[in-house]
Amino acid sequence: MVIERVSAPSAELIEALESLVPQLTRNNPPPASQDLEDLLRSDANVLLIARLGPGQQIIGTASLAFYQVPTGVRAVIEDVIVDQQWRGLGTGEALISGLLGLAREKGVRGVSLTSNPGRTAANQLYVRMGFSLRNTNSYYYRFE
Repeated sequence: MVIERVSAPSAELIEALESLVPQLTRNNPPPASQDLEDLLRSDANVLLIARLGPGQQIIGTASLAFYQVPTGVRAVIEDVIVDQQWRGLGTGEALISGLLGLAREKGVRGVSLTSNPGRTAANQLYVRMGFSLRNTNSYYYRFE
């Protein structure tokens, strides 16, 4: 397995995200080419992809976002997706490990992530990797 940091959008990446994103959520569409370009241009975001081997198809992706608040720099992992036919091979763990390494290099004190409780295998992975369940309320306000 190969984990790569993405620096520029490509037709291959856009096609992979069109397949992967619906496996995570039906609430948001895959990114348009310009949105992907904006994401990758920003110093506040990192996108990793997983391949079965060098030059082989993209089988997973995960992102890391950094943001500054008055109490310090925060980091959050988002959109961890492994293609359903390639799950159970350590791909998610490799992607998360890669992001944790990048966050450590940036000097943040910790990394947050959220996961749907119904994603049992993903939640077990996060606990096994050392994440702890936070006792907090998570709220969301939707603009209609």
